[in-house]
Amino acid sequence: MKYYPVFLNLKNKKSVVVGGGRVAERKVRTLLKAGALVKIISPEITRNLWILKDKGKIKHIKRAYKTGDTADAFVVIACTSSTEVNTQIAREAGHLVNVIDLPSEGNFIAPSIVRRGPLTIAISTEGASPAISKAVRKEMEKLYDKEFACYLKVVEVTRKKAMKKLPDTKKREKFLKSLASENIFRILRKNGFRAASEYINQRLCP
Repeated sequence: MKYYPVFLNLKNKKSVVVGGGRVAERKVRTLLKAGALVKIISPEITRNLWILKDKGKIKHIKRAYKTGDTADAFVVIACTSSTEVNTQIAREAGHLVNVIDLPSEGNFIAPSIVRRGPLTIAISTEGASPAISKAVRKEMEKLYDKEFACYLKVVEVTRKKAMKKLPDTKKREKFLKSLASENIFRILRKNGFRAASEYINQRLCP
């Protein structure tokens, strides 16, 4: 299967996670970070999921999955310990469904993710090797460290300044492209985001 890469806006979207183990916990945290409204269905849940429940972050239905549980869900994650149940969930889900350890039963898979502030890098082998996805993710984490998150915040502010200070379209376009040049990345990796910030500010305000 070939997958279509996409970033979803899940803010206030109803999401159902079926299963209450560690995998479910990871999926729930990811959904919450995306702003989803999360409901978890499982007879038992982890201690951390109980904490999220007590804080009112998630809803919990303490029982096994039943037909109809995913009827109003925008996205469904099936991560029970039963292959048969996961397959049933996948076939009954009306929209987006991800089946852990059996991706062919669902219609989307979750990639390995590297987050650096507003920068998100998604890595996938289309289910061929989750281990390789994880290995590549670790390489990306080293290549794009926390300095990039800080630099992106600076770039966001700098772009707004450039719109006002550089009325000439060509000059502005050239400057904006320089914010992502190999040279600026070298400065960023060698000397950190402060040095990179000083460099671009000097070019903006010579």
